[in-house]
Amino acid sequence: MDFRLSEEHEMFRRTVHDFADKEIAPNALAADQTGQFPWENIKKMAALGLMGVPYPEDLGGSDGDTLMYAIAVEEISRVCGTTGITLAAHTSLGTAPFYYFGTDEQKQKYMIPLAQGQFLGAFGLSESGAGSDAGGTRTTAVADGNEWVINGTKNWITSGSIAGTVIITAMTDKSKGTRGGITNFIIEKNTPGFTPGKSEKKMGLRGSVTSQLFFENCRIPKENILGSPGEGFKQFMQILDGGRISIGAMALGLAQGAYDIAVRYALERQQFGQPIANFQAIQFMLTDMATSIEAARLLVYQSAWLKDQHLPFGKQAAMAKLFASEISEKVCRDAIQILGGNGYVEENHVERMYRDTRLTTIGEGTSEIQRIVIARHLLKEVQG
Repeated sequence: MDFRLSEEHEMFRRTVHDFADKEIAPNALAADQTGQFPWENIKKMAALGLMGVPYPEDLGGSDGDTLMYAIAVEEISRVCGTTGITLAAHTSLGTAPFYYFGTDEQKQKYMIPLAQGQFLGAFGLSESGAGSDAGGTRTTAVADGNEWVINGTKNWITSGSIAGTVIITAMTDKSKGTRGGITNFIIEKNTPGFTPGKSEKKMGLRGSVTSQLFFENCRIPKENILGSPGEGFKQFMQILDGGRISIGAMALGLAQGAYDIAVRYALERQQFGQPIANFQAIQFMLTDMATSIEAARLLVYQSAWLKDQHLPFGKQAAMAKLFASEISEKVCRDAIQILGGNGYVEENHVERMYRDTRLTTIGEGTSEIQRIVIARHLLKEVQG
């Protein structure tokens, strides 16, 4: 077993690492303080080919793989959670459904510009009664001639009000229940009957846009269905499996960023005539932080590798997301503790990272849901 990154992957990491430090990091604090969406970051990432890393070149992508994509999310999130979550949601939720389930026409019309970063993509699953209960969709879609008529509301949709396309779940046949009655649809920006709500004010990731989406007799062409009627549940469960890798990578990046700041500070901060890094209490905290980060990285990279090898990866993705998100919260908290009063002020970034990483224990399925998913995999393996 070789745990080293290939030369190609290592070169990619260095490129994104340097790009993040030079182009993304300087704007991270302002995005958090003002709540302004960092469009310039998106343009720069698109120019570097980061908006479609795991997709083929003929579909607008960079012809990379899932591991490269995880590395990209990790490195961007290391300096800016706002930009990291935008990249993750765009690639895993806004673009992947076209790649896996779209027709050739849909891929040409939507996926190519998405992967090139010409506009952002979003995915609308959550509702007031549908989140952890992914099948609890109340939004409806009714066929009417050559159109579908959609009514309902989606909540907490990342990039929802600024995306060029949003893929949403809707109930098309209640008699078939959640697993056979839900269908996914493609909604273009400015479609009559589709009204994005205001951007939510959030604890963290404040520059990221999170909004409600309202559909009132929203009419879309028949061809804007994704796949076939009734395939929605199966589709979004597959998409969420892949999305958990990116949320794990985001959590990993935030933890690494906080750890890096804490180490540098511990070496510079003088107390009792010596750097606080000399004190065993600080050394033990740094040791636990570094060990947890390495373990999380192995889980995230393993799940990405399995996906790239076309092997089952659902259990590992859930484990990676669960572990990375929960250790990230602890690492960011301990980073604040090491910085003391300096860690509690905005300019030193770790308090922002602590607020930002809280979302990673919720998005793409809460920690509690991940434990259910993992348990089901474990029991199924034992039962054969």
